[in-house]
Amino acid sequence: MKILIVEDDNHTAQFISDSFTQHGYSAQHTSSAEQGLLLASTHTFDVIIFDRMLPNMDGLDAVRILRQSKVSTPIILLTALGEKVDRVAGLNAGADDYLAKPFAFSELLARVNALSRRPPLAHNTITLSLNDLKLCRTTRTVTRRGVTIDLMPKEYQILEYLMLNPQQLVTKTMLLEQIWGFSFDPKTSLVQTHLSRLRNKIDKPFDKELIKTIRGQGYLISD
Repeated sequence: MKILIVEDDNHTAQFISDSFTQHGYSAQHTSSAEQGLLLASTHTFDVIIFDRMLPNMDGLDAVRILRQSKVSTPIILLTALGEKVDRVAGLNAGADDYLAKPFAFSELLARVNALSRRPPLAHNTITLSLNDLKLCRTTRTVTRRGVTIDLMPKEYQILEYLMLNPQQLVTKTMLLEQIWGFSFDPKTSLVQTHLSRLRNKIDKPFDKELIKTIRGQGYLISD
């Protein structure tokens, strides 16, 4: 198993790297977020361990860049920021797991092993399916129970993003960033309006609701 460690504290990085090596794993280390992004984008790793507080870049931003670049390698954020709000921010940014310092290596090892057993993410698949809903990414067609559903471009992009992240909370901010490219909240009903239209097409004609609102938090798609 190949592991990439992006950590600017050399003592911590050496400890992690040596521990993985002792367990028969291959560990590569860099202290630079930029170098970490380059390695993660151009080499194959089974798991990436990313420090949250790096000198030139917040680890959250690095994770977002990797996910936007369609790098689906499992990522663990390793950081001294262990409050609930920090964990939520890390997971919403696209990390698969979040471990606060100080930590026991046995726990980190268990988390790495768990992530490595997960099936690959769906970012590179052609057809996305959930219950009786299907989305073909090559033809950009959507069907439910065999019935073709006509979607406007933004409605399609929202549905695709939700289906790429099934059973996961997707916030208004995430949709604004991913679909419209906004790095701020324009304080409009843009997201709500498009979600309402999407639901009218995807859910309303059928007897099972797939797109759900988590009040005050965001949306998720689940069967």
